Amino acid sequence: MNESDAKKRIKALSQEIKAADALYYQDDNPALSDAEYDALRRELVALEAEYPYLITKDSPTQNVGAKPSGKFAKITHSVAMLSLDNAMNDGEVTEFVARVKRYLNLPEDADLAFTAEPKIDGLSAALRYENGKLIYGATRGDGKVGEDVTANLRTLETVPKQLTGSGWPDVLEVRGEVYIEHGDFDAMNAAQVKAGKPEYKNPRNAAAGSLRQIDPSITAGRPLKFFAYTWGELSGPLADTQFKAVKRFGEWGFYINPDMKLHDSVESIIAHYHEIEEKRAGLGYDIDGVVYKVNDLALQERLGFVSRAPRWAVAHKFPAEKAITTLEAIDVQVGRTGALTPVARLTPITVGGVVVSNATLHNEDEINRLKVKPGDQVEIQRAGDVIPQVLRVIGDVEGRSEDFTLPTECPICGADAVRDVDEKTGRVDVVRRCTNGLSCPAQAIEGFKHFVSRRAFDIDGLGAKQIELFYELGWVKEPADIFKLDFDAISKLEGFGETSASNLKDAINARRAIDFDRFLYALGIRHIGQGNANLIAKHYLSFERFQAAMQAAEIGTDAYADLMGIDGVGPGQVSALLGFFQSENNRAIVARLLGQVEVKDAEAPSNDSPVSGKTVVFTGKLERFSRDEAKAKAQSLGAKVSGSVSAKTDILVAGPGAGSKLKKATELGIKTLTEDEWLELIS
Repeated sequence: MNESDAKKRIKALSQEIKAADALYYQDDNPALSDAEYDALRRELVALEAEYPYLITKDSPTQNVGAKPSGKFAKITHSVAMLSLDNAMNDGEVTEFVARVKRYLNLPEDADLAFTAEPKIDGLSAALRYENGKLIYGATRGDGKVGEDVTANLRTLETVPKQLTGSGWPDVLEVRGEVYIEHGDFDAMNAAQVKAGKPEYKNPRNAAAGSLRQIDPSITAGRPLKFFAYTWGELSGPLADTQFKAVKRFGEWGFYINPDMKLHDSVESIIAHYHEIEEKRAGLGYDIDGVVYKVNDLALQERLGFVSRAPRWAVAHKFPAEKAITTLEAIDVQVGRTGALTPVARLTPITVGGVVVSNATLHNEDEINRLKVKPGDQVEIQRAGDVIPQVLRVIGDVEGRSEDFTLPTECPICGADAVRDVDEKTGRVDVVRRCTNGLSCPAQAIEGFKHFVSRRAFDIDGLGAKQIELFYELGWVKEPADIFKLDFDAISKLEGFGETSASNLKDAINARRAIDFDRFLYALGIRHIGQGNANLIAKHYLSFERFQAAMQAAEIGTDAYADLMGIDGVGPGQVSALLGFFQSENNRAIVARLLGQVEVKDAEAPSNDSPVSGKTVVFTGKLERFSRDEAKAKAQSLGAKVSGSVSAKTDILVAGPGAGSKLKKATELGIKTLTEDEWLELIS
């Protein structure tokens, strides 16, 4: 969908999720089924991933779970409670295992053990023990801060108040899932009916509402159980493997899942998944997939985390639901970067517990591949139970003409819409784009929305509605205008007033100083996302230095080589950056913006490692670790990792087969290390 529809859908989803949260967290009266709630949340995650500039500060997705309600005291998790990445089919699981082996520099046929266990569909909780005694228990909350539900968790028979056995660490945080079994849930609902009260919608919501009762005696009357399967803060090691660590939980008095198994191949874990899938209905409790984890804890440590999920684990979800409906029309929408996106308007149908009326068609190549046109019966699927997509046309499409084509003119401003051609490869871009830039109203408005979004300037009270209004009034024509708004005039607008205008003024003024990476991301340069902006900020440290480098970065110059050498910044990003900053008009826009705001320097690397602040290049076939692991480790120690050798390179780490980079480093007198010497240096 386009940005306008996405904005409306995100708002509707956020409101529905928040209302559902309030009902089952606060009122113990859930209104949605488990599938309905999960599908809504996953759809919101997918939309915000596609339109990050529409994310608001209070979006349900900005927390791993639900924000603390305020009814309970807050507990800050000493180790964040993160989420898991998903695999939606056997092929994605195979790729997950291959990716782990590549990262660890293991041969494809190397043995690698994994645990596999059902993914319980309940409420995550953390239990802290000191010297074997339960000190407190907390909900996941937003992943960083949870709610203190210690008194309620103490009422669960499957939560030991004093650990049994021996050998536990002085500090032990056990994490797991609070859930209700099917038989107990049926009994709860029978009691509700008998008392003339509304029935609970599903076991997960009932568990969530039960655990978060203000009166612990109410929780005590609910049949809650707790599965232990992982841990947070520890004062000492539990074991050397995931499997042994969880087994120790069982020795100390916790209930652990009997269907957790140990496997040594991808074929074996996938077979375990299908076995669990077949007996899912008879387990006695709700699950929505199977979780795989690398068994060796030392390897887990090496693999580490990416974003908000571990590299060493994945959740293999059960299949998405499919349905057949009618494609009534195809609309074309224009995004922030000028991309024309075809959207299928469908006869509404329920898929995975959610009513679907729109689905993406991606681009004109996809339309041609499907040979789809309005009036067709189509099969749709919520990919990963998230993004609705058209899978195929029902019926024979062979030999029929392609009845729908994207326009060659922008449907908003009428400018030419073209598909770029790579001059080197001759490859045609799959996306058709409006060529009118910010002169196209659709691109301009969406650009402003991106500019004020949460990960950019993050201006409270300046949302899509206000941006559209100020643009239509001609008050905002470029980013600097946001900081020059007439708040007296705003206070006289319908829907505003002195208080709201004053609050908006304060919110805007609070953003007159901004971090380098957020500022660069806010400019909305094509191909420059948060990750790239962060890499660039860490490399140049100051925006002034970066801007000067962009002016000087002609092909063949040191400045160009330096930019190209930033690990993780490729030719597409470099081309986009130079195209933006070498435009006189864009430089003038940025200059006027800099007249209104201060860009804060990026934090320089700490000096507590021997490679902090140094530029490192890896070359040759590394044998002791994979290239990805080597880079991640160097960056974690404060080093800058580059893909090319230059006079600014401090260290070259050369494995067997090192060629031109090693030769150039030798010519420049750059320090060269073997893998063993590198490991000794960073140890």
